[in-house]
Amino acid sequence: MDQTANGILLVDKAEGWTSHDVVAKARRALGTRKIGHAGTLDPMATGLLVLGVGPATRLLTHLVGLDKTYLATIRLGWGTVTDDREGPALDRRDDERAEVSRRIAELASHPAPVFAAANALTGAIEQVPSAVSAIKVDGRRAYDRVRAGEQLELKSRPVTVHAFELDAPRSVSAVGSPVEALDVDATVRCSSGTYVRALARDLGASLGVGGHLTALRRTTVGPFAVEGAVTVEALAAGEVDAAALLAPADVAAKLFPVLDLTPQEAVDLGHGKRLQFDPATLADAELAAAIAPSGRLVGLVRVRNGRTRVVTNFPTPDAPQNGDPQ
Repeated sequence: MDQTANGILLVDKAEGWTSHDVVAKARRALGTRKIGHAGTLDPMATGLLVLGVGPATRLLTHLVGLDKTYLATIRLGWGTVTDDREGPALDRRDDERAEVSRRIAELASHPAPVFAAANALTGAIEQVPSAVSAIKVDGRRAYDRVRAGEQLELKSRPVTVHAFELDAPRSVSAVGSPVEALDVDATVRCSSGTYVRALARDLGASLGVGGHLTALRRTTVGPFAVEGAVTVEALAAGEVDAAALLAPADVAAKLFPVLDLTPQEAVDLGHGKRLQFDPATLADAELAAAIAPSGRLVGLVRVRNGRTRVVTNFPTPDAPQNGDPQ
């Protein structure tokens, strides 16, 4: 087991893999069981999965709330039980199908209402999560309750959709489709906790035609992009090692103001002591990354009037017991 593995691993998840699959492969490749993730992706989805390895798992708490960017394809024409292509279509009467087909043909010729509907779903909104989601209801995951045949009505919650940008809709006639449909490619930038599946559902509902997600790819989590990620194929082949990990200090410096420590300050902070600085030279911060001269992330601290308080410390298995080397 590699006791020194410590950092953040960016993985480009492939379709069909669960987030648990990715974590399991990473544990095997890196030789450690201490690996967690900063938010899952559905098996159907691809793209950026952020893993924490070793002591850096403590950073995950501060990564899960970051904004995210997705590329999605939404099919307008009918909804599904799961709000994506993996669930069965919701039932419709024949007269409803005829009306939807007429409406789809109208939107294909004059798509302005599609863009207007997306605009209405932009900004600070109240969103009802997809029923088939990981949200717990009375101690059980919503998707377990739905699969057991229960009818759930989840409560809406506030989310922020910073951008819901659509390309021009295109007509599709998929084999087995209940009606003619429109596919729309979208770029979504949103707060953590936003369900893109629910956006697809609500877009279709507002247009009176139903909608569901047919493809989803996460491209960014906060300042981190999928372009810098390793592939699941490389993980599975054992081609990923500790060299692929982002150093905790580098990650923290992307997210928070940096507090450079002296060797003695690094020792003291590592022991949980509060440090005092000149308030005129150190601005208040909810979180700051306290970094030792060696480049090691000692902790995340709150700063008030020049005084620090440790929020999260980051011991490393190979760190000297008396602080960092001079």
